[in-house]
Formats: sequence, C-alpha cells, structure tokens
Amino acid sequence: MLPHRVVVLALDGLLPFELGIPHRIFGRPRDAQGRLLYEVVTCSVRPPGPVETDADFALHVAHGPEALATADTVIVPASYELGPVYERGELTDELAAALALVRPGTRLASICTGVYVLAAAGLLDGRPATTHWADAERFQRLFPRVKVDPDVLFIDDGDILTSAGVAAGIDLCLHMVRRDHGAAVANDVARRTVVPPHRDGGQAQYIQRPVPDLQQASTTGARAWALGRLHEPIQLRDMAARESMSVRTFTRRFREEVGVSPGQWLTQQRVERARHLLESTDLSVDQVARDAGFGTAQSMRQHLQTALGVTPTAYRRTFRANGAARPAPAPNMSNPQNVSTARATRPASASARALSKSSTG
Repeated sequence: MLPHRVVVLALDGLLPFELGIPHRIFGRPRDAQGRLLYEVVTCSVRPPGPVETDADFALHVAHGPEALATADTVIVPASYELGPVYERGELTDELAAALALVRPGTRLASICTGVYVLAAAGLLDGRPATTHWADAERFQRLFPRVKVDPDVLFIDDGDILTSAGVAAGIDLCLHMVRRDHGAAVANDVARRTVVPPHRDGGQAQYIQRPVPDLQQASTTGARAWALGRLHEPIQLRDMAARESMSVRTFTRRFREEVGVSPGQWLTQQRVERARHLLESTDLSVDQVARDAGFGTAQSMRQHLQTALGVTPTAYRRTFRANGAARPAPAPNMSNPQNVSTARATRPASASARALSKSSTG
C-alpha cells in the first residue's frame, strides 16, 4: 500500500514552526512492518526556489505547485504575507492556478491564518471553521458566509479541517492521524513528539489558568485520581472532595485549567479509553464498556456514535482489519473561486462537531 501523500503549501511570510508541524507529525507513523504511513512533501505556488518566512531566513522549497496534483491531503499553514487573500478575501492568480491543480477527493486542512486561503477559494461558504482567536473577528467580517467558531482548537468538517494557531496545529495533525489509523498510532506519535496525545477539538483556545497558581489549589490531583479509576462510577462531588473544594469552586477552576467541564472531560477520557481497548484487545464490547466506565454497551455505543460517528463494532473493524479509515471526499477544486455547493456530511450534534467520522461503517 502506497503511503498517504501529504502536501504542505508554503506561502511567502510563512511561520517556520507551523510549516514544520505536518512534517513532524505525519513523518513519524509506521505500520507493523515499519513502513511509513505518510509521505510529506512541501511545495510552493512558484517553481522550486526560495520562500520567505516571517523570520530572518528563507527556505528553499524543492517542489512547485504541480505537487498539489499528487496530494491525498493538502495542508495550508499560516502566513503573514497573504496580500489580497488577507486584505480583500481574494486569491491571487498564481494561488488560484495552484489550487486548481488539487484533485477532487483531496482532504484539505489549514493551520491558523491558512484558513484565509480556503475561505478565499469559496470552500468554506456555509461551513464551520476556526482560526486563531485574535483573528477570528476580522476573518468573520471578511467572510460572512463562513460559520466561524473562535473558541475551539480545531474543527473537523469531514473533508475540510481548520485549526487555531501554533499548538492547535499539532492537535489537528494528531487528530488526522487518529482518524486515519486509530488512537494507538496517534498516541505513539504524540509520545515521540512529547506532546499530549489528545486534546479534544472542542476545547477552548484560551484557557484562563493553563498553569495553576501555586498559591491556589489545582484540579490536577483530581484528574490524575479519576484517570486511574475510569472503570468506576465517578461523581463530581468526589473529584471536588479530592481537592477539598466545593463543587461550584471545583467546576469553575476545572474549566479555567482544562477548557471544558469535568463531565465533558470525563466523557472524552472514557471515549479515548474505549478506542484504545477496541483497537488493542479482543475484549467483548460489553467488557470494553465496563472497563471504560460507560457501564453498558448501549451507553458506550451512544457516546461513540456522538463523538466519532461510528458504532464500537465498526470502529474496531476499521482500525483492526483495515488499518486506516478512508478520508471523506472533498469538493471539486477545478474552479476554486466558485466551489460552494459540495458539502460533507456534518456530525449531528454540537459535541461531535469538532470530531471526525472515522468510518462509514
């Protein structure tokens, strides 16, 4: 099986850190035989040559726009020199010509202000998208037909994915690896990259107290305690008691530190636990449900259907038998200025909005 080809579009004014994220994340995953699961290529909208960055150095990019025609996934990182794309929401001629090379069915993703390129191409009209919180208001004014959510880390809308800035790009790329090859592969990449294995796309971009004040109590201990007993019933009052806080104070501080409520966080951890068990063990669905803390198979089925769009059995079949999910088809980009009618099937609930459909089964 040929590796999935990821082509990263390098535009003048790019941020080197964000350009490197796809190479770092997609350059790591391997199959059981040690073969790379992805091939990562960087291209420019011009013939091979230098591309300016926002730093005091340029990068030599070895591929021109023709590489976009070979992509299974195209990623557009942030750039500070988007010109008319950023100022008026219009593609330059060379950028429009480059995007016209992207084949129908190609998955598209953006990191931070890279979303301006997708929006200027007309690909986000009527669809949910996100970008860096500091740029969200301006982006919404420029592209009023886009459903901008300024609070989340990333949004997976099937064939098009968008993320907030910098570290959220890591979350997005790990999410795509998880969507393609399952939690075990994504967790291995995260471990090698020394980053958290999973931050839910719906988590808030701006967390008031990501580093707890040493003078005040934190919820860290309660989280560690809960992770060690996900298979047991866990009450909010029990978590609050671990930190000697009232339920109200604990809930407020938890959201300040984590970006979601304790209940949302517990569900996320249990879904991740269930995914791991479904991929890596032969336990029955009933046993997985008990070990992950859902109690019953029906409860787990409902939560996985909401979060992932698939049943436990379909998830296990996808990632144990097939090895990878097939990315959803993308709109035809032969005329990127006017693509607005093709749409992916969206998750049915708000809680699933930022998560993928891992399989059609």
